Amino acid sequence: MLPILDPLLHSELRLAVMSILVGVESADFTFIREQTGATSGNLSVQIDKLSAAGYVDVEKTFRGKMPRTVLRITPAGGEAMGRYVESLKEYLKL
Repeated sequence: MLPILDPLLHSELRLAVMSILVGVESADFTFIREQTGATSGNLSVQIDKLSAAGYVDVEKTFRGKMPRTVLRITPAGGEAMGRYVESLKEYLKL
């Protein structure tokens, strides 16, 4: 029987966000938006979902007078990504 894929990570944009974050200490919203090509509104909604699941930490600060949002993957998010990748490997073995 094939493993169940985490439905939260099985979304293209959420998977892209997590894939970016798994390889860095942190990334700001603008960088992630540019890398994914997502709109600000859609990206914001998807980040909220990842944050609510405990997969990412979101820090909102200011750089001068400009708002800045920085994201970091949590230990739970890293573990979820690891499980997701292992599950995909099982699918590819078929």
